[in-house]
Amino acid sequence: MYAVIKTGGKQYRVSSGEKVKVEQLAADVGSQITIDQVLMVADGDKITIGTPLVKGAKVQATVVNHGRADKVRIFKMRRRKHSKKLQGHRQNYTEIQVDQIAV
Repeated sequence: MYAVIKTGGKQYRVSSGEKVKVEQLAADVGSQITIDQVLMVADGDKITIGTPLVKGAKVQATVVNHGRADKVRIFKMRRRKHSKKLQGHRQNYTEIQVDQIAV
């Protein structure tokens, strides 16, 4: 059984027992969270697609840790203008472990 959830403006395909890195959530480590924005649930051959959300579907998850992703370097240069700019960015994330998918 798996589900497609929406959190942080992105969509993730999750299944029970799986660890997923999502955009940063305001929750403490070890706390239980409920994600109710479920776009699709598939259980074998039975597939339920929401319009846009599946009614009554929820995903229970536990927050494992918070962290920061690898650095992405942004380099901009204008040729023949003696102008260049170097920036770095590290995105914050929250790692969650999916406990249960309830329809």
